[in-house]
Amino acid sequence: MNTPPDFDPARALPGALPDDARVYAYAGSRIVVAGSEDAPRIPTWREWKAAGADGAVHGLGALGGTPCVAVTLRDDEVPAGMHASGLRALFFRIPDVDVSLAGRASQVVEWDRTHRYCGRCGTPMLDQPGERSRKCPACGFTAWPRVSPAMMALVTRGRELLLARSRRFANTSMYSALAGFVEAGETVEDCVVREVREEVGLEVGALRYFGSQSWPFPHSLMIAFTAEYAGGDIRLDDDEIVDAQWFAPDALPPMPPSVSIARRLIEATAARLRAA
Repeated sequence: MNTPPDFDPARALPGALPDDARVYAYAGSRIVVAGSEDAPRIPTWREWKAAGADGAVHGLGALGGTPCVAVTLRDDEVPAGMHASGLRALFFRIPDVDVSLAGRASQVVEWDRTHRYCGRCGTPMLDQPGERSRKCPACGFTAWPRVSPAMMALVTRGRELLLARSRRFANTSMYSALAGFVEAGETVEDCVVREVREEVGLEVGALRYFGSQSWPFPHSLMIAFTAEYAGGDIRLDDDEIVDAQWFAPDALPPMPPSVSIARRLIEATAARLRAA
């Protein structure tokens, strides 16, 4: 998700949260929202306290001067009068700014849940002043919120784009650019070449950086490129890809939602090819 332009990130909490502070709380992997099922919205601090809600509070920053916090709840803990939802289910149902901050909050909450004890010796970890990290008082191991880099590659061949349908999209007709996680010891550029070769059997070159996006499922940083076809015939990795085809820029299949960098990458590249 893209960071809202008027959002000022900060780890520290203000001395006292105002009633209009925005609360991005998670019960397990589900975000807690106020309002009705048909009109969900992010609760305010006033509503949060009125519901008698609790949980560990983490500073996120301020949106247009209004403080925003993440809250860690137990998996089954949903305050009275509120309900929990998967974040993907809220796409286009709450403002994009809230989708972005909810994604940021989910990564902070996931880190809070999974780094309470030292992964080296099992000692309870201690929060460190001045940064979002935890340090083991016994062995000195320090942990920061996890970020997993992943690449996305949109391959072009002349005025055609290569789009694929992942097995993760099995219940939809959606196609997207190829993507995969960076392996240990690998550069992002190495990852682009390897993933394209593994997933569709093609060779690519002339990589060009497009942009990046935080993607909180669960804690990825998606780094997007375009790449030019350099040889080979399409050979699918049947474990990953259901179908892959070359598409003309004026005849694209169903694509990912507009909140994703994949959609922006495809649309920008298609526009460039149409203008060529």
